[in-house]
Amino acid sequence: MSSSVGLLVTFEAKSGKEAELAEFLKSARALVVDERDTSTWYAFRINANQFGIYDTFPGEEGRQAHLAGKVAIALGTKAHELLVSPPEIQPVDVLAFK
Repeated sequence: MSSSVGLLVTFEAKSGKEAELAEFLKSARALVVDERDTSTWYAFRINANQFGIYDTFPGEEGRQAHLAGKVAIALGTKAHELLVSPPEIQPVDVLAFK
């Protein structure tokens, strides 16, 4: 499956919630496995309290489905508890990949 579009989502954990956010992100993988149009999905840590998700899709339809999917809903319900502010969601175009 080729990927033409993606999402780069970054967020900052509240003080003392870093480990809980990291565990949430690890567990979120299970929510994405069945998404037909999610080509790749990565959860990552940037530094002690900054985290992110990067994912790719074959087209805009897959990206929009993911934005309305289980991970987005789960993160939305936990955001007030775990995050300093709402996630920064940046749509991206995939230029090349291996």
